[in-house]
Amino acid sequence: MPILPPQPDIFPADLLDGPPPADAEAARWVAFYTLSRREKDLMRKLVAAAVPFYAPLIRRRLRSPGGRARESFVPLFAGYVFARVDDDQRRAALATNTIARWLPIVDERRLVTDLRAIKQLIDTDQPLTPEARIEPGRQVRVRGGPLRGLEGTVVRRQGSQRLVVAVQFLNQGASVELEDVDLEAIG
Repeated sequence: MPILPPQPDIFPADLLDGPPPADAEAARWVAFYTLSRREKDLMRKLVAAAVPFYAPLIRRRLRSPGGRARESFVPLFAGYVFARVDDDQRRAALATNTIARWLPIVDERRLVTDLRAIKQLIDTDQPLTPEARIEPGRQVRVRGGPLRGLEGTVVRRQGSQRLVVAVQFLNQGASVELEDVDLEAIG
């Protein structure tokens, strides 16, 4: 079976940059909950249909039983693909037979802010740990380094401090280990 080439996790590439385009009046953000392990299939079909989406992918390095190092890109939020769609695009996406259900986003501005933070975290190319549930904690902002301006919650796991950046809509997030980072409390 052929191995597929890497695919983009965002389409178009500037989807999260700046304000939404003027013609996006009817387009609304939704979360598509996919059938099991069908996220990338849906992403390929959305690109073919020119439907804007973001589904964060993170690098996973694994060893095969034979000892070979393997690398793959897996969804950060298993089963979810976020899309900005109008009614026709939503119906076209639902017709792909890869979606179990769709969820409307109530606070679109908050979702876009959270997704931008997740994208910034992924773009640092530091090892990420998916966080299944976000515990309430102290909100902080990073004041220096490659994560400057990023807001999140600091948690302690296995003796190291980690910054958790969450997508509040899903109550899930990702964390990165903090090393000599200047933090300031917010809120």
